[in-house]
Amino acid sequence: MSAISIGQAVVLGAVEGVTEFLPVSSTGHLKIVEGLMGIPVDDDAVIGFSAVIQVGAIAAVLVYFSKDIARIVSAWGRGLRDPQERYHHDYRFAWWVVFATVPIVLVGLAAKPLIKGPLASLWVVAGSLIVGSGVMWWADRTGRHKRGEDDTSFKDAMLVGGSQILALLFPGFSRSGATMSTALLLDLDRVAATRLSFFLGIPALTGAGLYELKDALGTGAGAAPLAVGTLVSFVVAYASIAWLLRFVARHTFNAFVIYRIAVGVLLFGLLGAGVLQS
Repeated sequence: MSAISIGQAVVLGAVEGVTEFLPVSSTGHLKIVEGLMGIPVDDDAVIGFSAVIQVGAIAAVLVYFSKDIARIVSAWGRGLRDPQERYHHDYRFAWWVVFATVPIVLVGLAAKPLIKGPLASLWVVAGSLIVGSGVMWWADRTGRHKRGEDDTSFKDAMLVGGSQILALLFPGFSRSGATMSTALLLDLDRVAATRLSFFLGIPALTGAGLYELKDALGTGAGAAPLAVGTLVSFVVAYASIAWLLRFVARHTFNAFVIYRIAVGVLLFGLLGAGVLQS
């Protein structure tokens, strides 16, 4: 029998879809919801299920930004053939994304025992949620929000891409939270910071999802729950991306800061009360 029912798959797929790209930590939310539903969070099938449904969220960002991705890849291809095309921003940006992904890949391979071991503790997730909230608040408050997407540079890409390491080592920090905060500190406006976070996350998320997928499919989570959870994750993530880009165009990140602190405190409480195991 599958470790996860169809109903639970719908709920977890929705949670993954909402939280994967918002700066609130999808890892923390999935673990909390799994614990509250009585799902064994350390079960191999459950861990595998979480890895597979992430692919749905990754597919959503690929579809949502398909025109941008096609434009950038096309410019990259033209630049490889024609030296005159190499002055185009999209050509350079394509290479920046590649270079900015290297640090997280190297750290991910080197620190895998720590990432899968002590750093995977929910105590770390809870603390990182709260600490990351302070960083986000400071970045949003001190950043001058004066630079748009066309003003990004190689330095911006490397610093923002490298900040994904924070979320890799401290999962509650949130990949989106780390990258958006770094971009804000570099004086990008909120929309540019959010879009840059998406673009720089595509290779890392896709690579991680495919890497986990090969091990996750054989864990016994059940074909039907996996299919349902992945589909729900895709649909909800697509809507979440569209909502986030509209939201940051008009609002500060304060709502996410407050929410993250509340979730971090809740997680500490659930761990302390024994409702969740770290």
